[in-house]
Amino acid sequence: MNPKAIAPYSIARSSAFIIAIILLASSAFWGRIPVFLFLNRDFGTIADTVLLGFTYLAEGWMWIPYLIIVGWFFKKDKAIIVYSFAVSTLLTQIPKLLLFPNITRPIASGIAPNLMHTVKGVTMHQLSSFPSGHTATAFTIFLLTIYLFDRTKMILIGLLYAMLCGYSRIYLGQHFPMDVGGGIIVAIMTIEISKRLRKIKSDVTKN
Repeated sequence: MNPKAIAPYSIARSSAFIIAIILLASSAFWGRIPVFLFLNRDFGTIADTVLLGFTYLAEGWMWIPYLIIVGWFFKKDKAIIVYSFAVSTLLTQIPKLLLFPNITRPIASGIAPNLMHTVKGVTMHQLSSFPSGHTATAFTIFLLTIYLFDRTKMILIGLLYAMLCGYSRIYLGQHFPMDVGGGIIVAIMTIEISKRLRKIKSDVTKN
């Protein structure tokens, strides 16, 4: 990566970090349920459809077309893409399954059903709420794309994609805002770790 082109990634990373801090700090100050209910509004059937679509665009299968399109078609570094997928998965699943398996999701947190917006047909999960895996995937893809392509003009559309994916988890009633904030932190850590893994691999190859 050209040192002169680091700025776009730095901007993207800082933007993601600020969003994460806002979500985590507001949840700590006002409580995770009040902040969730403030953001979990019913915006109608069009919003239901659109945001459900963004949730699908943040699932694990997104890494397959991403690797094909970015790695093979655009000839970008395949190794860091694979590292990012693996690290993101580990940093998401270890806390969810081993460290915080009993942290409840909104549906199992004592919130009255009439106060929470859900979308018909969406299976509601009850445990392993923190961090949000979908959010981690979306923000990892966003940050990795900016890192690989070094284009400031891509930040806005990439951030919009990642934010809508993260918000969709709140809108669908699947996660608290603090879970989304945690997913963003996972994404930032993922890219930084993946960069170092790639450097280690490069140094070993040279030697």
